[in-house]
Amino acid sequence: MGAAGAPWYVEAFRASYRVVYPHRDLAAARREIAHLCGRGLTGRVLDAGCGFGRHGVAMAEQGLAPCGLDLSEELLREVPGEEGGELLAGRVLRGDLRRLPFRGQALDGVTLLFSSFGYFSDGENGEVLGELGRVLRPGGLAFLDLMNPDLIRRTLVPRSERSGGDWKVTEERSLSSDGRRVRKRVVLGAADGSERRWREDVRLYEPAELEALAAAAGLKVTGVDGDFSGAVFDREAERQIVRLRA
Repeated sequence: MGAAGAPWYVEAFRASYRVVYPHRDLAAARREIAHLCGRGLTGRVLDAGCGFGRHGVAMAEQGLAPCGLDLSEELLREVPGEEGGELLAGRVLRGDLRRLPFRGQALDGVTLLFSSFGYFSDGENGEVLGELGRVLRPGGLAFLDLMNPDLIRRTLVPRSERSGGDWKVTEERSLSSDGRRVRKRVVLGAADGSERRWREDVRLYEPAELEALAAAAGLKVTGVDGDFSGAVFDREAERQIVRLRA
């Protein structure tokens, strides 16, 4: 919980969050969505956990019919001012991944990108997958962009500092005692001496664990890539990009 009792994912995702991840930009989103289109992403697609909308813009440019959903009002307010944000006019809404505001079988695809799956308990993460199964048409696809647990456990950097522009970013990283969650504490310091602090806490899913959780939600794992160029997923893979079919 945050200082006011809010869950970490409410405290973390504000406009200044982008300072920590400047490489997550529209150019990267275009490459990632092009890859997913090559893996079958098509039609009406929900970008769940859309943030400021960069993946939705890339989807629209690819000819898909995207809509975006995020819990953060602050990030959603950024969408109209982003490059290509006009492509998402009237297509983003605030909502919770555990209770998607769509009727059953309404979507051809769903994406949860940049580690936006795994925020909750296993039970609630299962609810998220259950919602994906509910809103996808039969044969529809969901793509989860996850961390590679093996790589994270072997290469986790406990502490780092970097500066850029008017900001200094300090990050402290650790694993839970059972090694199943990766945790981060972030301090974002401004030139005027002010600070913003938050934490992140994300479940690391082994492929077999995720496959079982997906099966319980009526979804089948049909492929896993190790990055957005289509690399093989193994213990050295940068990411774990999972394709699920309803």
